[in-house]
Amino acid sequence: MDAVLTGLLNVLTIEAMTVLVIGTVAGMIIGALPGLSSTMGVALVIPITFSMSPENSLILLGAVYVSSVYGGSITAILLRTPGTDASIATALDGYPLAAAGRGAEALGMATVASLVGGTFSVVVLIAIAPPLSKVALAFGPQEYTILAIFGMVTIVGVVSENPLNGAITAFAGLFLATVGLDNFTGGQRYTLGMSEMFDGIPLLPALIGLFSVSQAIALSLPKTGGILADDVSLSATGRGLPAWLNLRRCFRTMMKSSVIGSIVGILPGAGTSIAAFISYNEARRTSKTPEKFGKGELEGVAASEAANNAVTGGTLIPTLTLGIPGNAVTAVFIGGLTIHGMIPGPKLFTEFADVTYTLIFSLFIANILFGVLGLLAGKYIVHVTRVPGGILGPMIMTFSVLGTYALRNNMFDVGLALAFGFIGFFMERWRYPAAPFVIALILGPILEVNFRRSMQISNWDITTFFTRPLSLALIALVIAAVLYPVMQRRKTGASF
Repeated sequence: MDAVLTGLLNVLTIEAMTVLVIGTVAGMIIGALPGLSSTMGVALVIPITFSMSPENSLILLGAVYVSSVYGGSITAILLRTPGTDASIATALDGYPLAAAGRGAEALGMATVASLVGGTFSVVVLIAIAPPLSKVALAFGPQEYTILAIFGMVTIVGVVSENPLNGAITAFAGLFLATVGLDNFTGGQRYTLGMSEMFDGIPLLPALIGLFSVSQAIALSLPKTGGILADDVSLSATGRGLPAWLNLRRCFRTMMKSSVIGSIVGILPGAGTSIAAFISYNEARRTSKTPEKFGKGELEGVAASEAANNAVTGGTLIPTLTLGIPGNAVTAVFIGGLTIHGMIPGPKLFTEFADVTYTLIFSLFIANILFGVLGLLAGKYIVHVTRVPGGILGPMIMTFSVLGTYALRNNMFDVGLALAFGFIGFFMERWRYPAAPFVIALILGPILEVNFRRSMQISNWDITTFFTRPLSLALIALVIAAVLYPVMQRRKTGASF
């Protein structure tokens, strides 16, 4: 109890609050800029923490982490350029809302949902971190294989009016996910002899190209205006906070998505994008108006943002209690801990308990800070939708190129982003959704590695996936995710 009180007092000092504000604002900016992911944001500030106290260094890292996940929703909603892969699902409904003149309302819902999801995950982190972290240990390669399949099936059925087109783009993403060195044999696969491809298709250049560059091309065309349609004004965007009726309607979705995000966050390697799409699909499945999803539904924004922000606290559960990084960001986070002589594991809640609880309470306050800042600034930031496409398109292109080059400081990534940009532009025109492609690119390596590992463990016996209770439960979810859209389309008479 003394450690908890000490941690709270550490956060409430003037120095700590200053660090919190700086970290929160920096994280929001990093998350909003294409190419500057949460992982890169945390990595960039680690050198700054060398001369800081352990408490303040963890406060800074935590603030940048949670606010950068939220920051990605700003450009995802207003420009259809997700700052991070966590915001891909947010763009599905957020951008149509912005185009309809409801950008500030969409930003307000994203802010409230992010606040709810992030705060919920911190409460989970405080209350049940040690016992809940053991759930992650029950997941073997069989479960991760099926979880990856579930993630892809979910997104294919959700984001496309034509599931066949979604499946085609998903398979294309899966194929490109095989590019690079074989994880088991070390042999080259489809690298064309280029050393830049040895680690596979870089995710962020592909993400920036398919969403940011393609949007910049579309906005720059002579026949294209700005983001707003010609017959739409900004009269509906003055409300920074969504109406009470909308908040009440979406609250149940926010809480459900927060639970999903926290659970997915506990699973090492699962990530924010998986949580966002699983929650988005669940919100659509249980909605009274599922046909509105993808066309400008606030509940879709709420589901995605609550889930991906709930992942932040969830990923820290195995990181702090077991020393197992929940994702790439927390792997960098572990580096920040070890710099100050703190080894992740049980000792963090005993020997370094006061510092650990300082971090946890700072995450709680960081969520409140970005919530307040987001609500205050949302109704002003939304005016970016007034900018003509001829100006906005080149600006997006410039930031996309700079962000891509900053990843590895080479022009190969820039060329890759531009190539994916042209591909994404024509995919949009021909109604082939980009989201299944990106999600398959993310989940492909997880699927391949864990499937081959499962086969090696079981001596190539495929029944290994049907002999474990957790895998059976996940298989049931996959079957449900496949059958649900089929039944919905038969009910409405829609074709495939």
